[in-house]
Amino acid sequence: MGIDGFSTPLWFALLAVILAVFGTYFWRARRRRRHVVRFANLPLLEQVAPTGSYRWRHVPPVLFLVAFVLLTVALAGPQAQAKVPRNRATVMLVIDVSPSMEATDIRPSRIKAAQGAAKDFVQNMTEGINLGLVTFGGSATVDVSPTTARKPVTDAIDNIKLQPATATGEAIAAALQAIQQFEKGLGGPSGAPPARIVLMSDGKQTAGRDEFAMAKQCKEGGIPISTISYGTSDGVVDLEGQQVPVPVDDESLHELADMSGGEFYKADTSDKLREIYQSLGEQIGYETQQTDVSKPFVALGALATITAAGAALLVSQRLP
Repeated sequence: MGIDGFSTPLWFALLAVILAVFGTYFWRARRRRRHVVRFANLPLLEQVAPTGSYRWRHVPPVLFLVAFVLLTVALAGPQAQAKVPRNRATVMLVIDVSPSMEATDIRPSRIKAAQGAAKDFVQNMTEGINLGLVTFGGSATVDVSPTTARKPVTDAIDNIKLQPATATGEAIAAALQAIQQFEKGLGGPSGAPPARIVLMSDGKQTAGRDEFAMAKQCKEGGIPISTISYGTSDGVVDLEGQQVPVPVDDESLHELADMSGGEFYKADTSDKLREIYQSLGEQIGYETQQTDVSKPFVALGALATITAAGAALLVSQRLP
């Protein structure tokens, strides 16, 4: 068990008292035995009080000492870092549905693999997260506003239809507006919950407002964009009988993430995309908090106390 600190370390002063009491006990026991050895008949002493029985007499006090130390540690309030589900957060999942997503460099196609990975991401998200969906081609659509219900989002992912062009800036604007509108009704003493945009795309912007200007707005609003560059440099699509190259655009997506204060991820296989979504789910759905970990020490201390009492009854037919 990793302990990072204690909430009330002053309780450790009690250890000095405990050690003093038990030190006195062992000193007196040792002194008593010296007197017995000095004045008793040794052959008779070995028959009446064998060495083994003398040693067993110390088992109960030692167990009580261990119990008191464990309980003192529990009183000091040991603290450790633990991952706990977030109770409040807003996430907009933004998916590129431009024609380049039909490329088969990722099997069975970019869009099919993306749909499966996105659905896993949604279904595995912790309950306290409000999750919405934006799809974009030449325009952006808020398919699902932020909600804790998962089925509307997975259904919308299943019903994705491809659109011509790539309006990345419009998609970011739509996601940002959806978050801001949703947060208006969530304000309270602690303010709006943390929010993030998770954008998956495979190509450069070809239409709509400036994507980098929108990234700056997200930065100003404290809403980072996690971008996933999805595809390979070998992707091609069939357009009216012609094989058109659709290489993935890492540079623009990397810059979007940097400008918004988010992270950039590269996915060139369906397995890699699932790993990225899983990692994002852990980052978004959980937070690290200092938690009290005194219960194990209380339990072990209580167990040691009970064991010590039982040992005392067995050895001397009385409690110490």
